[in-house]
Amino acid sequence: MMDTGLISILFLVIVVIIALSVFFTFVPVMLWVAALASGVRISIITLVAMRLRRVIPSRIVNPMIKATKAGLDVSVNQLESHFLAGGNVDRVVNALIAAHRANIHLEFERAAAIDLAGRDVLQAVQMSVNPRVIETPTVSAVAKDGIEVKVIARVTVRANIDRLVGGAGEETIIARVGEGIVTTVGSSNSHKDVLENPDMISRTVLGKGLDAGTAFEILSIDIADVDVGKNIGAHLQTEQAEADKRIAQAKAEERRAMAVAQEQEMKAKVVEMKAKVVESESQVPLAMAEALRDGKLGVMDYMNLQNIEADTQMRSSLGRTGDTGNKPGDES
Repeated sequence: MMDTGLISILFLVIVVIIALSVFFTFVPVMLWVAALASGVRISIITLVAMRLRRVIPSRIVNPMIKATKAGLDVSVNQLESHFLAGGNVDRVVNALIAAHRANIHLEFERAAAIDLAGRDVLQAVQMSVNPRVIETPTVSAVAKDGIEVKVIARVTVRANIDRLVGGAGEETIIARVGEGIVTTVGSSNSHKDVLENPDMISRTVLGKGLDAGTAFEILSIDIADVDVGKNIGAHLQTEQAEADKRIAQAKAEERRAMAVAQEQEMKAKVVEMKAKVVESESQVPLAMAEALRDGKLGVMDYMNLQNIEADTQMRSSLGRTGDTGNKPGDES
């Protein structure tokens, strides 16, 4: 009987331990006690309801304790709804505390919207208190005299909390500053003017309102470095001259090809005319034979014509021989 009673007691103790473990696991009693000790009025039922809604109670209660201690007016429902929306409750509460300490007006709904938009709201608040310096890459611009000027600028910005949702980021600031530098240097008559007055770039760029539509407010633009680059104007003129030279050469080659083609065409015409002459000469004997048959040409006339032709050929042969023997440089 004693062994049976002991076993029953041990079994009852084990069941009680398991039941208490399950109870304390499902019901965060220690978290509730910590909340009460911190002045946060939240019931056990609310914590159990969080478990049923698949909300981790510690993710809500701990930020609530920090907000209460900081004197912020934040409700449990606001924190829970932001958690269910996929936001970072702890980061939002930290941002609200930092804004409250810095006397920056920031409501919970605005902070939650910034967090859900994918921006770090705590970093934004910190940047509002401590402005950030953005250094642009080397921006190359060309003055009117054709000399390249390389400029590096440092832009001091402060986060604009009201424009964090939907505002452009750092890349837009860098691009706009680079555009302003190119415009300012390009409108300068000489690169020496830029080297003598680099603050001219700062004043011109800062006066363009480059922070419009961005999540930042530009406080200052400082020129960190100015260097002289290549003579772009001379380089472009050299390339243009080379291009003009190639165009002229191409046109000259075109004219030469046309001249050669015309020469070949004229040679072909000469050959054609010679062929016509030969064809015409071949008709002479036939005409003479026909004239002899018709009695229009006598035998003596034909013989005189042959003598004249032979005499002409002899004189031509003698003329060619004389020209060959009297070449310049020959002895007489």
